[in-house]
Amino acid sequence: MTPKLPVGRAATAMAAFVLGAAAALGQAPWNFWWLSLPALAGVFVLLRQAQSWQRAAWVGWTAGAGYFALALFWIIEPFLVDIPRHGWMAPFALFFVSTGFALFWGLAFGLAHWRGGVTRQVPFAVLLLCAAELVRGLILTGFPWAMIGHVWTAHPALQLASIGGAGLLTLFTLSISALPVMTSRPALGVALAVGLLAGGWGYGAFVLTQPDAPETGKTVRLVQPNAAQHLKWDPAHAGTFFERHLAMTREPSDQRIDLIIWPETALATRLDRAEFAIQAIADAAQGVPVVFGGNDVVDGTYRNTLVSLNAQGQRADSYYKHHLVPFGEYVPLGDLLARFGINGLAARDGAGYGTGPGPRLIEIDGIGRALPLICYELIFPRHLQTAERPDFILQITNDAWFGNISGPYQHLAQAKLRAVEQGLGLVRAANTGITAAIDARGRVLRETPLNEAGYLDVALPGARPPTLYSKVQDWGIAAILLALLIVASVVPPRLRD
Repeated sequence: MTPKLPVGRAATAMAAFVLGAAAALGQAPWNFWWLSLPALAGVFVLLRQAQSWQRAAWVGWTAGAGYFALALFWIIEPFLVDIPRHGWMAPFALFFVSTGFALFWGLAFGLAHWRGGVTRQVPFAVLLLCAAELVRGLILTGFPWAMIGHVWTAHPALQLASIGGAGLLTLFTLSISALPVMTSRPALGVALAVGLLAGGWGYGAFVLTQPDAPETGKTVRLVQPNAAQHLKWDPAHAGTFFERHLAMTREPSDQRIDLIIWPETALATRLDRAEFAIQAIADAAQGVPVVFGGNDVVDGTYRNTLVSLNAQGQRADSYYKHHLVPFGEYVPLGDLLARFGINGLAARDGAGYGTGPGPRLIEIDGIGRALPLICYELIFPRHLQTAERPDFILQITNDAWFGNISGPYQHLAQAKLRAVEQGLGLVRAANTGITAAIDARGRVLRETPLNEAGYLDVALPGARPPTLYSKVQDWGIAAILLALLIVASVVPPRLRD
């Protein structure tokens, strides 16, 4: 018999919220997958007890609210950088983010009951919730952060992402949790769940024993200045941080350095007024190409920019961030709202930053083709799709916005996921951390501690052959979900039990 949980409306809401929050502990930095699985199973128990689509939707919404409240509580951190101006927004931000994203869970559970009824709503919920997590990455510019499948980013099962990305990891997770609840014989369901877990874990463990990608023979220096966000743009401190970048760039090495990477917005001076600063960078690099972040002005608007300097210290290429953070780097109707004192947290003027043309590769002298990503562009797997395959992924970011508890660790976890999905090495320079080099199987080769100034001289990770996921993308897992939904619609309920 399936265990019974409280069925009163208030008791159900409390139980669902707590179970959702427990499921979120599978996310970085905790990585408690062994807690996420039974917690999600508990949510499915509550769903199976729902006697109407309204009750089912209530279960999904309250569980989702608990999940996102804990997984995304770092969302308050940007508002605490300037407490007098923005601090009052912090609790509202967390409330609306957690309850808003929970609507995806509520919709999935409500539809599952409406389509599957009492007897088949759990398998429908698995498929619809997986689909909802994919859709969450698209709606209103998308935010696929803390997807359910991300609980595997520190474990061998992460290797499944090379086949089906985060969507397959989510389906894998939900299926394990739901199997004991989907049948009238829980012992059989538990056995099937254990078998599925062992299969996914074993596959990942096997993949990790295979030969690594070929070495590139190149060495990259990743610079982490540790500029606190509340001081980063202060004229009294900006010069100190710039000199810190230069000092770490000048540091001698016992190996040849082929590329130096500074983090996002490392240069406080506008690029169109930064001739002396760029010359100082070139002098410090002594003939080594440098990549750094800054603010450019293009067509009258600010652009969050990644700049590539060649070996001669000349500006060889620029990449403009194209996926901006809503209410961070821009505000809809920003010029109008700015009159009332409402600006994006990182905006440089009322309307915020302008958008770049989209994903593209940059060629770096002596290194090869890099896919540049600025900050949270990395969390969108679709932004890693280009006409030509890069040699490696290059991310610059300012994770000082994300606080010190979970945000930077979750961002790093998604970098590992992207590397596995694409079969590419990844290097990232983060202002306050975590700066790291990640190989094509998602293993962190070296990393800096959070909130410490320093640099890493690391071998540039090589590339594996293109993965299945890099070819089919999320369309592949979407097709699988659709096929399974069709099958679940036609299979008689008695065969399910």
